[in-house]
Amino acid sequence: MKIKKIEVENFRLLKDFSIDLEDELSLVIGKNNTGKTSILTILDKFLNEKTKFSYDDFNIDFKNELEGLILSAETPPDFLDKGVKLKLFIEYNEADDLSNVSRVLMDLDPDNNIIVLGFEHKINYDDFLKIRREFKIFSVNEIAKNAKKKEYKPRELKDFLKQELDKYFRTHKMSFEYNISNDTVNEMNFINLDKEGIAIKDIISFKYISARRDVTNKEKENTLSKQTSSLYKKEEDSNDKTQATEDFKDQLSETDSTLSDIYKDIFKGVIKKVQDFGGIKLNDTEIAIISTLQHRELLEGNTTVVYTHDDHKLPEHYNGLGYMNLISMIFEIEILVQDFKRGKDKKPADINLLIIEEPEAHTHPQMQYVFIKNIKKLLGEGVIREDGINRPLQYIITTHSSHIVADSDFDDIKYLKIIAKNNVTAKNLKDLRTQYDADPKQYQFLKQYLTISRAEIFFADKAVLIEGDTERILIPTFMRKVDLEEAARLELEGNEDTFLPLLSQNISTIEVGAYSQIFEKFIDFLGIKSLILTDIDAMKVVGKNDKEQDVWGACSVNEGTKTSNSAINHFLKAVTWDDLKVLAVSDRTITVGSSTICICYQQEEYTYHARSFEDAFIHLNREFVKGNKATFQGIKNASDFDDDTKSPYVLADNCIKKKTHFALDILYHSDEKFSNWNIPAYIKNGLLWLKKD
Repeated sequence: MKIKKIEVENFRLLKDFSIDLEDELSLVIGKNNTGKTSILTILDKFLNEKTKFSYDDFNIDFKNELEGLILSAETPPDFLDKGVKLKLFIEYNEADDLSNVSRVLMDLDPDNNIIVLGFEHKINYDDFLKIRREFKIFSVNEIAKNAKKKEYKPRELKDFLKQELDKYFRTHKMSFEYNISNDTVNEMNFINLDKEGIAIKDIISFKYISARRDVTNKEKENTLSKQTSSLYKKEEDSNDKTQATEDFKDQLSETDSTLSDIYKDIFKGVIKKVQDFGGIKLNDTEIAIISTLQHRELLEGNTTVVYTHDDHKLPEHYNGLGYMNLISMIFEIEILVQDFKRGKDKKPADINLLIIEEPEAHTHPQMQYVFIKNIKKLLGEGVIREDGINRPLQYIITTHSSHIVADSDFDDIKYLKIIAKNNVTAKNLKDLRTQYDADPKQYQFLKQYLTISRAEIFFADKAVLIEGDTERILIPTFMRKVDLEEAARLELEGNEDTFLPLLSQNISTIEVGAYSQIFEKFIDFLGIKSLILTDIDAMKVVGKNDKEQDVWGACSVNEGTKTSNSAINHFLKAVTWDDLKVLAVSDRTITVGSSTICICYQQEEYTYHARSFEDAFIHLNREFVKGNKATFQGIKNASDFDDDTKSPYVLADNCIKKKTHFALDILYHSDEKFSNWNIPAYIKNGLLWLKKD
């Protein structure tokens, strides 16, 4: 039995939200403020009922709708119960024990194996009318207070709702009818779980490890040592008490007897004084001090976790926060698994759901790899008891770590994305497969590439797709130079920049070689603004082959008749060669679904049109290279730069020894503000386009 899908309405950013869950691990990723913590919170509020809903939990659009209805002069005739809603779609099979869910089944059709549990915190029509009446009274009183005391600021509807919310909104639990033929839920036909006395905790047990963990390496705060006591309590309360637990209690009993004899001598003076003080009747003040070591309390104050370093046992707070966080999570998982097992006389719940928030806290990349590699093994065993009862464990991990994503199964990943100002959606990465049906090899390439080396793009707001190492080395510097030049220009004009500097934006740079077109569907999936930096790659006919067919070869742009660049031929395939050479940025910007992509390549600059980056850079910065040619490690035939008749295209072709070394040469010979050379216009204009929101 498992939770197949979670649907949420009107809770914070989760206005109309749905997320599919995998059988075991669901890895939930996304940028900050995309609702990852909200998933945990709404499950906790409805399933564990530890915290109440507040007015700030409502989605902003729902708040506006509710306030508009309350303040409206007209009463809506078709008012439907409104509020926060959660639906859990549960799938079961023939092997599952259905004793707990038998009372919530709405359909006995053997083909329908879906149960929909609904939770709602809502206001009904009668309470809506009541809130209108009482707010009017509240408002009159606030105006009266202001009349008496002018500096008093009358409270508004928002203040009233924050204060009085519990009077009008109520929580309900239902099992809804599910129509398997059209995948719909009939909310008008349901079983009221509260009225029927059906306990949710027997069906679903929900636990979590919050990102706000108490791990610290302060000397007086022994987090791990305290957790050993909690671990023992869970172990001692469970059905699975080990022989070691019993031996521990037996040893304490023997120690109690020994210590009691010693206490007689230690405390005989005070015992005699108490006896001498007397009482109302014989032996009224006769006391004894005995040892009563309680195994639980003893562990809590007297168990210390240490770690070994060069044969020395050092206290836990000497350890780094990363290791402490990792160890603490393992301890906490063990505690929660014991909770899932439940006590002696109660079976575990049918579904056991665990959320771990941001396990990467305080940990370096290698430790994050270790965590995600081992967590499936640790949790994959599920909830196993000594009495033979076994329940699977579903778990959700939320993360901002590209390292965890890179070492995860592609099909486990759920990508959260803001689709409107107050709404978020969740996408399954495995659904991308169907978009690459025409060429499955492209999907396989994308899957391998992203989970091996470039997973940070999942957390980016924007992306730069580049061909190789040269651009990778230089792009951060180009961004810095553009930021400095734009700041100087705006200061000179007396204006302020309305956009963040490039280096302050969340931009991911990824090398895609000649495969940027493969990323088109993926960029649409992410919905991020993307810049493709590539070369115009001019070609001309250089001869004929044995079959009298044209043979094409590289050439300067002024000699070329077409481009061999696969990205340009894919994204701008309808553009002729002559138009391609003069195409403006706006005409090279295309919309792909929810994303915008700009393709930037060499443009004519100062009457010259370069073919490649090196060609373009040499054209603009010939004197810079010429002046430093003796120490440029990435060039050969350095004397060619003294020949003014040689074109930048020829110099780039004959004098670049290694492109990456040439890029490093540029950085090495730059002045403090990178003002002694210029960025080719196609790159600068592309970065300025990317900078804008």
